[in-house]
Amino acid sequence: MTVATIVAGVLLAAAALLTAYRILAGPNTLDRIVGIDSLMAIAAGALAVWAAYSEDTMVLPAIAALMLVGFLGSAAVTRFRVRDDR
Repeated sequence: MTVATIVAGVLLAAAALLTAYRILAGPNTLDRIVGIDSLMAIAAGALAVWAAYSEDTMVLPAIAALMLVGFLGSAAVTRFRVRDDR
């Protein structure tokens, strides 16, 4: 279990770094929104790995809330951004 947790942590850290680069280098707002949404999904994955490692289920509502806020934020910003383009 520990080896799988370490491998998952390293892969999530690498994904977070690549996503942070995408957020910083994104040429427009929609690319940055996709990057932030991906970073929220990576954070939820990291919380899920922590929940599996620590065998603590108290983190699961936080994962659901994080994903809900990430989705609603991305949908709202995208909606207003498309409205501004017209």
